[in-house]
Amino acid sequence: MRLLFIHPNFPGQYKHLVEHFAGRPDYEVVAIGAQEKVEPAESSQGIRLIRYPTTAGASPATHHYIRGFEAGVRRGQRVARVAMDLRREGFVPDVICVHPGWGDGLYLKDVFPDSKVLGFFEFFYRPSGSDVGFDPEFPITFDDICRVRTKNGVILQSLESFDWGVAPTAWQHSQHPAPYRNRISTIFDGIDTDFVRPRAGARIHLDHRGFALGDTDEVLTFVNRNLEPYRGFHSFMRALPLIQKRRPRLHTVIVGGDGVSYGRAPLDGSSWRQVMMREVGQGLDISRVHFFPKLPYRSLISLFQVSSVHVYLTYPFVLSWSMVEAMSAGCAVIGSRTAPVQEIIRDGENGLLVDFFSPPGIADAVDEILDEPNRARKLRDRARRTVVERYDLRTVCLPRHVSLIHGLHAGILPGAAAPA
Repeated sequence: MRLLFIHPNFPGQYKHLVEHFAGRPDYEVVAIGAQEKVEPAESSQGIRLIRYPTTAGASPATHHYIRGFEAGVRRGQRVARVAMDLRREGFVPDVICVHPGWGDGLYLKDVFPDSKVLGFFEFFYRPSGSDVGFDPEFPITFDDICRVRTKNGVILQSLESFDWGVAPTAWQHSQHPAPYRNRISTIFDGIDTDFVRPRAGARIHLDHRGFALGDTDEVLTFVNRNLEPYRGFHSFMRALPLIQKRRPRLHTVIVGGDGVSYGRAPLDGSSWRQVMMREVGQGLDISRVHFFPKLPYRSLISLFQVSSVHVYLTYPFVLSWSMVEAMSAGCAVIGSRTAPVQEIIRDGENGLLVDFFSPPGIADAVDEILDEPNRARKLRDRARRTVVERYDLRTVCLPRHVSLIHGLHAGILPGAAAPA
């Protein structure tokens, strides 16, 4: 079987699938990614990796509603040219796996009309009912509503032309338009639960002076790619002074950059970390708050292994891998009572749920876990069991994804893609 994987940030969500197929004698694997995003180290044995040059963004004269669409068209055109080169060389894939969000897949069916195209449909934007307008602290305008509705242009084109799709959670699946949902399977990316597991006696060194925390310390963790309102950073920071006041031995480790992954940057040009430190910093014992812009993956898992309680907050939006990884590592997780989190965390069974907008509620939940170690142990055990049974990479998610690819190749499509 010939497989083509396309992701501007290759491998992205395809890391485990590519590793599964690469180097096997019955498979020829080619991958396409953006020059500016793909690192040389991502080129694995058994894969031919093609990097396309940086694409120009939208023209400044383009209406701001459709700048993303124009950028997607430019990227799709660039990928189509790479695909045409492959076709001229004689490479015609049986199945193409592509993330359509940036436009990479727009013209694949025009280059390879007989290939089956499987899209990773991560999110469909809604002007109401999900992330947009969720947070009253950041009110939206009618202009925002129109912009968001227009933002789906690339995704709609892909939904129309692709053969099948995958969404990682049932809630993300449900956000897509009803006429297309029966052609989207719900398959989570998968967690390597053999690697991401509890470890008795775990310790993590936090600086060059030898300061370390272990699994017998009181450790509160908060992890995201960037520290921003979409992931509840403002609510968490507003809870932290109260948490510290109640728990004088507790250390807090916060991992995340100062950029913006979602939403908007502060109007004053600073970062959300700076904004929140100006707001609550005087009420904090900063010697017990440890910020890291990023941690190596092994260090991140070590952090989860020493964590006494992990807080994960999000708007109704794409669910972060980190929450599920924290559960797999045996964390007692406090999650926001928002749809993507509620799909996985059952309040009082495998974690606790809190109001996204309630700093006192977050602080109370931290106390509830740290003051009741026996209950916390049950939450931890059930959290890990949830991930092992429903989201394990090797036994659940990867086999389903591989089976779907083989089915597409054989012309056998799933009968119905109702969320599990």
